[in-house]
Amino acid sequence: MGLGPRSPHKSRRGFPAGGKRGRGAKGSGRPPSGRQQQSCPPPDGRSELAVDPHPHLSPEALGYFRRALSALKEAPETGEERELMVHNVLKEVEAQALALATNRTGSEMLQELLGFSPLKPLCRVWAALSSNLRLVACHRCGVHVLQSALLQLPRLLGSPAEQEEEEEEEEEEEEEGKDGPLETLEELVLGLASEFVISLLHTLDLPSEAQRAPTRESKPTDFEVPESFLKRLQDLSSCFLKDIAVFVTDKISSFCLQVALQILHRKLPQFCAHLCNAVIGYLSNRSSSADGSPLLLFLRDQTSSRLLEQVLLVLEPPRLQSLFEDHFQGQLQTLAAHPIANFPLQRLLDAISTPELLSPVFEELSPALEAVLAQGHPGVVIALVGACRRIGTHQAQVLQLLLEAFHCAEPSSRQVACAPLFATLTTYEVYYGLMEEERTVPTEHQVEMATARALGEVSVLGSLLLQHLLHFSTPSLILRSLGALTGPQLLTLAQSPAGSHVLDAILTSPSVTRKQRRRLLKTLKGQYVALACSRHGSRVLDAIWGAAALGARKEIAAELGERNQELIKDPFGHHVARNVALTTFLKRREAWEQQQGVVAKRRRVLNSILED
Repeated sequence: MGLGPRSPHKSRRGFPAGGKRGRGAKGSGRPPSGRQQQSCPPPDGRSELAVDPHPHLSPEALGYFRRALSALKEAPETGEERELMVHNVLKEVEAQALALATNRTGSEMLQELLGFSPLKPLCRVWAALSSNLRLVACHRCGVHVLQSALLQLPRLLGSPAEQEEEEEEEEEEEEEGKDGPLETLEELVLGLASEFVISLLHTLDLPSEAQRAPTRESKPTDFEVPESFLKRLQDLSSCFLKDIAVFVTDKISSFCLQVALQILHRKLPQFCAHLCNAVIGYLSNRSSSADGSPLLLFLRDQTSSRLLEQVLLVLEPPRLQSLFEDHFQGQLQTLAAHPIANFPLQRLLDAISTPELLSPVFEELSPALEAVLAQGHPGVVIALVGACRRIGTHQAQVLQLLLEAFHCAEPSSRQVACAPLFATLTTYEVYYGLMEEERTVPTEHQVEMATARALGEVSVLGSLLLQHLLHFSTPSLILRSLGALTGPQLLTLAQSPAGSHVLDAILTSPSVTRKQRRRLLKTLKGQYVALACSRHGSRVLDAIWGAAALGARKEIAAELGERNQELIKDPFGHHVARNVALTTFLKRREAWEQQQGVVAKRRRVLNSILED
């Protein structure tokens, strides 16, 4: 529930959820392949469609590509017939590439079709778009097609099978006497980069529809890129340095610079450091600030703050230390309270990798933890706790401060209630609904009241807080608090989208002993069927099963076996039943135990190898 800043003498309430910044919609993944279905031939005259600056995709063509895509999704993953189908469909794509790329529905289908494409057909489609590259790159739909084509590089570049296929196709084309050599994928990408470098500064003022177009997020893939790509990356870096003022302050171009910093950090760290220094130097000398460094003004700006977040994440430790001392020190509490500046502060905390930097940051920021939570910026607190976990210092201190901030430090009996308070980011009085007169003087914790109350809604940041604390060197208080939960309360935690990851932390944290883990998970006995029939709970049960010894597995299987039919009919439960080999357990117990013994032996061998 939302709250503004409060006086420390007033009664406390629940901490407001942390603010967040908008992100683009995620693109859907490619559906799995199934049985083959024959695609229909395209309408007559499709391949002869003329390309004009604003091509039109006919309803018949759209229907053909929709049926073709559906057939490819259902076709077997390998086989001569599938290869022929892919070849034929992409041949039609090549003929209408521009029309597809600039049509809303067509571009979405084209992006999926590119995921099926071998190397040579992709090059042909790319080449078909290259003559209208500016139109495609500035089009709200076409730009995503180019992005999807680029994302095929890790799959196609450096693949021996694809290279052999390309050589074979080149030989066939020479025999057939086809006119004109086709550019390689590397050449096509370099051509795109060259066009980008030349026209980048001239195309910053994109059409408004392109600025509003959503971006599809995708995780970066590490793969060996050609040296020529790195040379082009250096050219781009020079372009950024030449017009640093535009790239720092403009919303669209600033995003380009952020992505460049991520890539340079991995591929050309020296160029990355040079570019970071240029950004910091430019912003530090732009204007004066009465309350400290000029950089503080840009930390409060929507566009510049995002760029500075990325700069903080890629700086080397010595440079990060000096940046803190020159610009951040003495201003952390002010930044933590600001609705925008608290985000770059979180990135600073995420980037800390040395005790020498964490100590002054902790000393300055820790007295304001409760105020920061009350202002609705729990991300700052979670980032600080994460830094303590990562560096391994100040852990006992930050835990004590959290207990005080959530009003469960005194009386000491309240400490056992800390886990649900942290999970829900709610103070003790609000969580248990104490009356106003009961809030004046802290009362002892009532176990009956705690067990009778259903677990509150677990927040994402609350879950992250518990995960960090479970990875502290001494997580005994958090384990004791989780152990005080009833079976239904722990079940609610495991079934929660965010809370289920707390159970993951219990299973994976090196600070949690096997004995502590077994004692805590025993609370779930009697709840296994409910876990198995839940989307997130079934994943938790799979993880528990994977870490369980043979005796614990027998108990779980026996409880699940009592309601076998219910599990089989459930969309999540039937996967658990299969994973547990429940049918074998019920009908052939001896064979099941032998099978589980073999699995346990393999796991022990693997663990010993990993430990070595």
